[in-house]
Amino acid sequence: MLRAERLVKTYRAPSGSALRVLDGIDLKIAGGELALVLGPSGAGKSTLLHVLGLLEEADAGDVWFGEERVSALGRSARSRARGCSVGFVFQSFLLLPALTALDNVLLATRYVGTGGAATRRRALALLEEFGVLARRDHYPPQLSGGEQQRVAFCRAVVNDPPILLADEPTGNLDDDNARVIREALRGRARAGAAVLVVSHRPDVVGGADTVVRLQGGMLAC
Repeated sequence: MLRAERLVKTYRAPSGSALRVLDGIDLKIAGGELALVLGPSGAGKSTLLHVLGLLEEADAGDVWFGEERVSALGRSARSRARGCSVGFVFQSFLLLPALTALDNVLLATRYVGTGGAATRRRALALLEEFGVLARRDHYPPQLSGGEQQRVAFCRAVVNDPPILLADEPTGNLDDDNARVIREALRGRARAGAAVLVVSHRPDVVGGADTVVRLQGGMLAC
């Protein structure tokens, strides 16, 4: 479902020095698989996630969604592929403060051109499933951190994407809310999605099918 081949990403400082954060990464995650990439802060975990999810371009290498080499697509086509195939769960939630909880969830549907009553029912059902339906008309500053992350998770999965990428998804949550998100991630894998979680904590999600470490720009078991 999600495959990376020989990914390279280097950041250059104004002084001219270079830091290679991804150094020939190979990775494959099948549908129904929950994978965990561990590494300390600064190891390049977020960069890896952004490249896999087409938010950033690699300097070299390829990303595949199924049988499609999406890294070779033009900018507009990459955006469409990302909107249709990838759900993102960010540590800092990234909800838009001017939109209600419901509208933040529905925002993801605009990128794939869906809408109407059925889409709204789907969003409301997700908010109910995650215990935040009563907060649907509240704005992010009016929500707790746990409520914001649950709304953000609803946004990530409202299009039922085949790929789910999560960056430190429980890093800002208490134990109860972290448990909700961990179970939701496992549930997406059980439903057939390719799920990739990156974290510095090995206990961020239990029962991962694959666990690897990102060190020196390379993955190791």
